[in-house]
Amino acid sequence: MAKQNAFYAQSGGVTSVINASACGVIETARKHSDQIGTVFAGRNGILGALTEELIDTSALSDETVKQLRHTPGGAFGSCRYKLKDIETHRTQYERLIEVFKAHNIGYFFYNGGNDSADTCLKIAQLAESMNHPLKAVHIPKTVDNDLPVTDNCPGFGSVAKYIAVSTREAALDIESMCATSTKVFILEVMGRHAGWIAGAGGLAGQGEGEAPHLIIFPEIPFDRATVMARVDDCVKKYGYCVIVISEGARYADGTFLADAGTTDAFGHKQLGGVAPTLAGMVKQDLGYKYHWAVADYLQRSARHLASATDVAQAYAVGEAGVKLALEGKNSVMPTIVRTSDTPYRWEIGEACLSDIANVEKFMPRDYITPDGFGISEAGREYFEPLIQGEDYPPYEKGMPVYIQLKHQLAEKKLPDFQP
Repeated sequence: MAKQNAFYAQSGGVTSVINASACGVIETARKHSDQIGTVFAGRNGILGALTEELIDTSALSDETVKQLRHTPGGAFGSCRYKLKDIETHRTQYERLIEVFKAHNIGYFFYNGGNDSADTCLKIAQLAESMNHPLKAVHIPKTVDNDLPVTDNCPGFGSVAKYIAVSTREAALDIESMCATSTKVFILEVMGRHAGWIAGAGGLAGQGEGEAPHLIIFPEIPFDRATVMARVDDCVKKYGYCVIVISEGARYADGTFLADAGTTDAFGHKQLGGVAPTLAGMVKQDLGYKYHWAVADYLQRSARHLASATDVAQAYAVGEAGVKLALEGKNSVMPTIVRTSDTPYRWEIGEACLSDIANVEKFMPRDYITPDGFGISEAGREYFEPLIQGEDYPPYEKGMPVYIQLKHQLAEKKLPDFQP
């Protein structure tokens, strides 16, 4: 078969290691230049394909590509853009295939989470119906760690490390001042429906009385009276209380504690402000002095504190995605398979996109303590290996050295298209 080009795109919220996956894709494709021609990257994700803004990565030196491995953010630009329903907006999907045909693209690597897995599957199916030979492979990425089948998701291990470390450091701060100052500290973390990131905060403490004293998961219905009683008990017993709360914390009826009243491009409710909401309850019900913080983008962009395990896995799924495509696989996703807990070992597997798309993986109940406010030994056994090891970026004058790419676009061959 004649050599074809590849298209790679980054989707959704970026991570501190998503560029390591990009590095894995590009470097592996270059090692197989007899089968893969140019690797194009979508400028601002899938939008780059629709608008035919294709970044020519062949213009990047090997050294520049190598530096992607330690650079956070999305080097080629990402987007929160949901393709419309294929039945009613078929022309949008057909546009993608037309761009692929015009640029001889036979390989599609889409680096993202649940929604992008669905997009990748739909594009693969449409390409087949339009008789365009396309190998579509989803490269897993999400800090939320909620993709099914795979043991964990690249991007999560580094967020978990950041939250665990931040919780421990903040707890030492609060403990040292609690006699005369703040009694309750609340850290809000990401996680709309799944409490994986909040659970990682539990790694900060090892024993009785150590922070965090409460973890509030989306999977456990929030009961104000129970939570306030627990906070009060902690302050009286230890002098202070540290809480890690997921942005997706909700009441028994499914209502979010902090629903912003808007939705994003994918129809998901926009959340934010659960920490001040909970702080208001503490003030009203208990009267304790409090402080709260929102990890927000800091948790997903902190490459200086990345987990070495996470960096290795992010690169590996990018590498594996290319190899799966070259093996003729289509509509698949490389997965991380845990083969041993002690010592921790993992390998790359694969899964069908039909088993991945639009399916969320939640925290197992046995990873959470019986009272619903902490992680169990089973949870700790799951989390701990994922934050292991340090993979520091190079530093210069006290600052990490990251790269910002100059996007050299390929010449357009089709009429303009309005997404």
